[in-house]
Amino acid sequence: MVATAHPAASAAAFDILQAGGNAFDAAICAAALLTVVEPQASGVGGDSFVLGHASASGNTFGLNGSGKSARAMSADALRASGMTQMPLRGALSVTSPGAVDTWVRLHADHGWIDWDKLFQPAIKAAAEGYVVADRVALDWRSFETALATTPEAAARFLTDGRAFRAGEIHRQPELATTLREIAAKGRDGFYSGWVADDIVATLKQGGSSLSQEDLEETRSFYADPLSIDYKGFQVLQLPANNQGATALLLLNILKHLPTTDHFNAERFHVLLEAARLAYRERDRLIGDPDHNDIDHWRFTSDAYAMELAAMVDRDRTTREFGEPATRKSDTTTISVVDGSGNAVTLINSLYHHFGSCVLAAKSGVMLQNRGSGFNLVPGHPNEFGPGKRPLHTIMPGMTLKGGKPSLVYGVMGGDYQAIGHAQLVTNVVDFGLDIQQAIDLPRTFYFKGFAEIERSMPAHIVEGLTKRGHSVQVAHLPIGGAQAILIDPVRGTLAGGSDPRKDGLAIGM
Repeated sequence: MVATAHPAASAAAFDILQAGGNAFDAAICAAALLTVVEPQASGVGGDSFVLGHASASGNTFGLNGSGKSARAMSADALRASGMTQMPLRGALSVTSPGAVDTWVRLHADHGWIDWDKLFQPAIKAAAEGYVVADRVALDWRSFETALATTPEAAARFLTDGRAFRAGEIHRQPELATTLREIAAKGRDGFYSGWVADDIVATLKQGGSSLSQEDLEETRSFYADPLSIDYKGFQVLQLPANNQGATALLLLNILKHLPTTDHFNAERFHVLLEAARLAYRERDRLIGDPDHNDIDHWRFTSDAYAMELAAMVDRDRTTREFGEPATRKSDTTTISVVDGSGNAVTLINSLYHHFGSCVLAAKSGVMLQNRGSGFNLVPGHPNEFGPGKRPLHTIMPGMTLKGGKPSLVYGVMGGDYQAIGHAQLVTNVVDFGLDIQQAIDLPRTFYFKGFAEIERSMPAHIVEGLTKRGHSVQVAHLPIGGAQAILIDPVRGTLAGGSDPRKDGLAIGM
């Protein structure tokens, strides 16, 4: 079974499974195609993270594919230029893209079929064109002003000065050429040669010192997943610099609070309050572990979670919890389980919609703005620094039961992802919802002092949140997205869910 945010990607990945590929091959194929057909969310110029389970060895692993900042840039230099926070877009917000190296490593260690075959659907879509899907068009239109600020991005991603609309054909011939290079040469087709030269030259024009050497040294690496027990399920997340530990802490807090009905105001109130505490710990502690000692114990300890749970008032919001530093962004997530029992969640992202909006015109590579995830607070674990990875929002998800995958999932939406993981897991484990119901349920997120809700949230829940002291506002766009596969070990069956907030679907047999 395959679940992705775009029907073309789901179909292409499923074709790979039918052609003899495994879950890892299928996920790479989908990721490559999504960089074309979801250009606002994903790209070869972005980062990637993986949680995988190899059935032959029984090994469950994490793969961190986040790139680093330029080694020749420093926080002092940025502060001296007058900056008090990292820029949201532009060349200075770009970190080295790690996605391609992640795909290469995943395929080399776990793939079954030829590398170049995985890129043919993406190459065809980029060269010949693809039909712009509805949700892609909605996001595109919302961010056409940002695209207009960069001539190269405007030339490729705007038509007559406007965003491409649903049903129109969009082509990316330059990106097609780059994808051919990657298909033929692997990482050398991206991190060296003319593609790398184009990226470095483009960034230099924008004032960035990201160098050829920075690109060549970009490497993904394996990371042992963190885990907690949540009511008999082993919940896995990647360690820092990933924010995944935030979801583990949130679930641990919820585990020590009374379970309510799945669809009442108290449930959403408690979820918001516990999330504020978990995000507070994230904002204080998570950064690049190569530059800081990260105290993961705080995120996985039952004892510490119990202390935090005791602070949650079920009847009112507690202002003293503070304001979590949350942003919205876009990304894409892929879940695949094959017939041999291999399972993978791969998540790929440019961070904000269209990333930095810096397009390397010759190669067609849109570059991520992950550097905006740093701060400029002296001494903070997530302070910008040379050759450093930022706090990263994209977080693949997986739960195990008896040492084998039971839920293979990802949730999109920038900082929302941690609370999104917790809501999805509790929907399944606590409330017994089927996987599509668990994805569909209306969402809430604490954002800029508001309890933000989706338009589908019922009035009785809104009223209940307001009575508990929350300032409620309706989100302009749907909150996040999810793709998930639930494995039934007794029946030997798979149940897939794909978020209606996106354009995708789940395909299985």
